[in-house]
Amino acid sequence: MNEALQNALEILDRIIHDDTVPRNIRRVASEIKESLTSEKESIAVKAASAISTLEELSADPNLPMHVRTMIWNLSSQLERLAVE
Repeated sequence: MNEALQNALEILDRIIHDDTVPRNIRRVASEIKESLTSEKESIAVKAASAISTLEELSADPNLPMHVRTMIWNLSSQLERLAVE
């Protein structure tokens, strides 16, 4: 598995299992993880879709700052996948 994808999945796991993260954010993170691990589309398409979703999430005013930082790191990992 690609190193960038592995890092992205690890960040998603941290978000999903963090009880301080709002439930709706954890749900979306879980959906993104499912999408990234499916075989339906190319990894670049899945990464681009996930980045778009994460940009919307990072604008949420109720998002804790540490989670926002994790989302930015996740987007950075996914951007590496989107260009491959």
